[in-house]
Amino acid sequence: MKVIFMGTPDFAVGTLEAIIEAGHEVVLVVTQPDKPKGRSGALQFPPVKECAVAHGIEVFQPTKIRLEENVEFLRKYEADIFVVAAFGQILPKSILDMPKHGCINVHASLLPKYRGAAPIQWAVINGDPVTGVTIQQMDIGVDTGDIILTKELAIAEDETGGGLFDKLAVVGAEACLEALEQIANGTATRTPQNHDEATHVSMISKEFGNIDWNKSAVEIERLIRGLNPWPSAYTKLDGKTFKIWKAKVVSEEMADAAGRVIRVDKGVMEVQTGKGVLSLLEVQLEGKKRMEVDAFLRGYKVEQGSVLG
Repeated sequence: MKVIFMGTPDFAVGTLEAIIEAGHEVVLVVTQPDKPKGRSGALQFPPVKECAVAHGIEVFQPTKIRLEENVEFLRKYEADIFVVAAFGQILPKSILDMPKHGCINVHASLLPKYRGAAPIQWAVINGDPVTGVTIQQMDIGVDTGDIILTKELAIAEDETGGGLFDKLAVVGAEACLEALEQIANGTATRTPQNHDEATHVSMISKEFGNIDWNKSAVEIERLIRGLNPWPSAYTKLDGKTFKIWKAKVVSEEMADAAGRVIRVDKGVMEVQTGKGVLSLLEVQLEGKKRMEVDAFLRGYKVEQGSVLG
């Protein structure tokens, strides 16, 4: 089929690659504008643009896709279908209705659960045992369109947001190809979502990673995994930002004030939470490298009884 692909981050690259390899004609890639990075402020291509350029595909980077001139620009390609994967802008009805087969979206959750932003991190943070990818026929709502197909994926007990991101990118590419085949041969089904079962999740900011030690050890450990690698979970140690990259729950007993370091021993640093104790395994103090807690404690003295936060 003749495809216009819309996407921006790494998550969408695998789907674009799969569509190209399957022999579909990608006539245009639409992605977000380049952004400055680092101290130099040099502009950096979005990952999807890098992929498109490598394949010699034309790239379009509108600041606002809904502007009339941008809508008309898309119209001239006469695409059969638009495939959207983490594009980052809401499409107006004029675009949704434009192609013969409409627009389909690769969404990283089992809709109607986790509509909105950051569904991958929220699945880990909430301790879900299973997640997956939904291919939906897009409508004017946010993730409210009819479901074409879903693919499930079990979430490992030690899964991080980054690890799940990579796995779901592969699942999403597979699901998208399957949906495109069904649409092309006329066998695709479209099942309306049960809107009463819908859950909405918000975008995650850096501030969201600030650990509330009054929460349970189980909740904090999930937060740490869900926000690894971005934006990361953190607290304060001696007035410095103290990132926690990995931890494990070691007790369900309440023994001390939340946030207090109750044990510092050879390679061991345990912190009391609102319910249970959390053992820190991999940490990073402001200005230092990320390291195992054993290495950290050999170079930095932490007093038992210190309070984090």
